[in-house]
Amino acid sequence: MDVGHSYLEGNADAVEFCPHDSFHNVLAASTYTLQEGDQPSRAGSISLFDVDADACRLNLTHRLETAGIFDIKWNSGFVQNVGHPLLAQADADGYVRIHSLQSSDLDESDVCGNYLKVVCGKHISSSMCLCIDWNPSSTSMTVGLSDGSVSIISMQESQLSILQDWKAHEFEVWATSFDVHQPQLIYTGSDDCKFSCWDWRDDPSNSVFQNAKVHKMGICSIAKSPNDPNIVLTGSYDEHLRIWDVRSISYPISETSICLGGGVWRVKHHPFIPGLILTACMHNGFAVVKIKDGQAEVIETYKKHDSLAYGADWQRGVSYAAGRRKSKAIATCSFYDRLLRVWIPEGDIFH
Repeated sequence: MDVGHSYLEGNADAVEFCPHDSFHNVLAASTYTLQEGDQPSRAGSISLFDVDADACRLNLTHRLETAGIFDIKWNSGFVQNVGHPLLAQADADGYVRIHSLQSSDLDESDVCGNYLKVVCGKHISSSMCLCIDWNPSSTSMTVGLSDGSVSIISMQESQLSILQDWKAHEFEVWATSFDVHQPQLIYTGSDDCKFSCWDWRDDPSNSVFQNAKVHKMGICSIAKSPNDPNIVLTGSYDEHLRIWDVRSISYPISETSICLGGGVWRVKHHPFIPGLILTACMHNGFAVVKIKDGQAEVIETYKKHDSLAYGADWQRGVSYAAGRRKSKAIATCSFYDRLLRVWIPEGDIFH
């Protein structure tokens, strides 16, 4: 069932529901638009929406002009002396910027409802920042860069500083992620087809493992299971979602894993149902995948976008239907048609 849709001001590439209690209705969507000409530039924006799936409501509350954005992520932990949810952006100007989510009353501000306030920012590199992830305690971030480097950024007292950076890959790093169970470990994936793990307690970071044999094309998404400390998923331009057991990294659990018919640009674990995965599959729309006993199957698809499927996320929080616990909604976005959609799965995918 479709909840609502909106056309953004630029090419849509990421959507993220806020994971913090009391803010599950807040959805952020980012854009990246290359403006060609004698002096080409990369422009972007972040739009905030208020989502009420039960009432089929999708309302824009705030829009912020930025540099072209490749990735955004909400923090999940409490940050001392901040007290608000934080949204990190990785942008084409080589900056990491942090925004705090603020609320205002309609009679006290020109801004309607929730809005973003810039907390801090730092120029990380002359290369483009392509992807970003928070550690579980929200004290640091890992950033993948277009020159193949990875940076670890610390956030202390609303200030950003570079703790480490190193040349991790030969080409663009499209995916980097903290291990939520062992946050001293960082996973990275690149256009060089290498899937790597690093221990950043060492300086420079020590390579724990690297697999360069399985992916046939570049790696564009990595997602550690929040429930199983041994399972990591990767998505690749070669159209495969792969399941890895980090205790034996030579090959995925299922060597063929599952082909989704398009480059697997985003991979998102369901917030409370183990083995339920949302994927953005570039030329082949969006798919919900169920993983059980090391095997994967597609249980629902969504094909109402007419352009590259890039952004996807589950809404946190729950609703109840016929006494059953279910997720509220899914947000998806596509690139060239600038389209954001919020929808509820048609099938009974939660059981």
